Amino acid sequence: MRAHENVSYLALLNALLTKSIVRVNKVLSHYNFPTTSQGVRMQNDFSKAMNFRHACKVFDDTKKINDEQINFILEAGHKSPSSFGMEPWKFLVITNEELKAKLRPFCWDQPQITTCSHLVLVLAAIDAVKVESGIPQKRFGRRDMPQEKKDFYINLYANHLKETLSSDQNILAWTARQCYIAAGNMMTAAAYIGIDSCPIEGFEKEKVEDVLGLDTSKFQLALVLPFGYRINPQSTQLRVPFNEAVEFIK
Repeated sequence: MRAHENVSYLALLNALLTKSIVRVNKVLSHYNFPTTSQGVRMQNDFSKAMNFRHACKVFDDTKKINDEQINFILEAGHKSPSSFGMEPWKFLVITNEELKAKLRPFCWDQPQITTCSHLVLVLAAIDAVKVESGIPQKRFGRRDMPQEKKDFYINLYANHLKETLSSDQNILAWTARQCYIAAGNMMTAAAYIGIDSCPIEGFEKEKVEDVLGLDTSKFQLALVLPFGYRINPQSTQLRVPFNEAVEFIK
C-alpha cells in the first residue's frame, strides 16, 4: 500500500470509528447510562456520603432543613424496594416542637428528638398487607399483565406469606424489615447532601403510638429517624475489618 493510500485509509477508518462512537454515545444517552468518568465520580460521591454518615447524637437546633432537601430524603424512602412491591410503610414527618417535646420522654429522653430539624417516624403497615384489605390486589394491579397472571401472583403472595399474615405481630416483624430498607436509603440520601441522621430503636413503642393517636391495626411504629445538622465533630467510624464482615464464595 502506498503512503498516500495508507493515509486515506486511516482517515476513512478514523471517520467511521468516530461516527460509530457518536452513534453509540447517542444510544447510551437515550438510556441515561453513566459514562466511565461519571461512574467513577458517582462512586466517589457515594463513598464520601458513606464516610460522612454517622449516628448524630445532638443536632444544631438553629439549623433547619429546607423543603427541597427533606423531600429529596423522603423520596429516597418512597422509591425504596420492598418485598412483593407492597411498600408497607408510612413516613410521619414532625416539625412541631411541642409534639417533639411530648415524644422525647418516651424515646429514652434522647436529645436528638428535640434538637433535630425534622423528626421522621417510620411506620410499618399492618392492615394494608392483608389480602382481605384489597390493597395487595391494587399493588399487583399496577403491573401491565393479564388478569390471569395477576391472580397467580396474589395467590402466590397469600400462600407464601400464610404464616406471616396470620397475626399482626408476625406482620409487624415482616413489614418493619421493609421499613429498614427505606430508612437506610433515606439516611444515605441525607448524607449525600450533607445532612445528618440517627436511627433510633430506643423508644417505648406503645406510649409513642398513644401520643400520636395511631390506629395500630393499620400502622405501628418501626423506627424513629431524626434528621438535622451536627453541632459536634463527627466521631471516628469504628468497623470490624472488611474481610471479617465479608466472605466471598467462588
